[in-house]
Amino acid sequence: MARDLETALLRSFVTAVRVGSISRAATTLGHTQPALSQQLRKLESVVGRPLLNRSPSGVSPTRAGEELLPYAERILSLSAQALTETGRALTGHCGVGMLEDLAASRLPQALADLARLHPGATLEVLSLSTAAMREAYDAGRVQLVLDAVPDVPGPPRWTVRRPLVWAIGQGVDVTADPLPVVLFSNPCSWRTAVLKTLERADRRWQVAFESNSLIGVLAAVRAGLGIAALMPANIEPAMACHDADALPALPDVELGLVRHPPTEGDPLIDAVETALRRMI
Repeated sequence: MARDLETALLRSFVTAVRVGSISRAATTLGHTQPALSQQLRKLESVVGRPLLNRSPSGVSPTRAGEELLPYAERILSLSAQALTETGRALTGHCGVGMLEDLAASRLPQALADLARLHPGATLEVLSLSTAAMREAYDAGRVQLVLDAVPDVPGPPRWTVRRPLVWAIGQGVDVTADPLPVVLFSNPCSWRTAVLKTLERADRRWQVAFESNSLIGVLAAVRAGLGIAALMPANIEPAMACHDADALPALPDVELGLVRHPPTEGDPLIDAVETALRRMI
């Protein structure tokens, strides 16, 4: 018998990973905790491998879970888009300004899937400095901007908080004093918050490397120059911190979306905003 990945099971899995807790995921989805646990076990049975590491502090994906997660998120996004968009053709152009850390993860795939559903539409994703993004927004080149709240070019339509996690370079001693840290160059919306987190934990630190790009930060971590604070989607398996007590817990990042006022009611911009919101 062919094995099928039910969207309800995938939604339970994705939600549990995102919130880091089966009980919180059950509350989010309106299920009881035993019912959600049963769904997760059923999905693990279908996949044939454990998907979650379970501990008193919550859950985290196993290696198999990390491999399944992007597929699960894409399947859920495509399912929602198909139900919403089937039967209407969208045309026109939509420019999206996006934080590089988001542009490097799974959000562009959601936009690509939307573009395939509507070949008459053109989508453009830009990752720019705060000043350049504001200029592009004011000029109407980008109609939507998804970025850290302090950096968006206007009052956000909606906001969401997402966690940061530690990326550990190969061979880096997380007990080192001072701790070698890889940072995004200023201006960076969470650089100060990360350093304050270390200082509140009485951890001395030194800047081992800094870059104004995600590519540069990831390269430095791969080279074993230090540790960095990144969004979970950009953490490579070899960089994961498996000891929750080794480093202080990082603050969340508040993301917000701004939409150019003249685009209100535009069906294409509506669809792109909906796709972004679903993925975030």
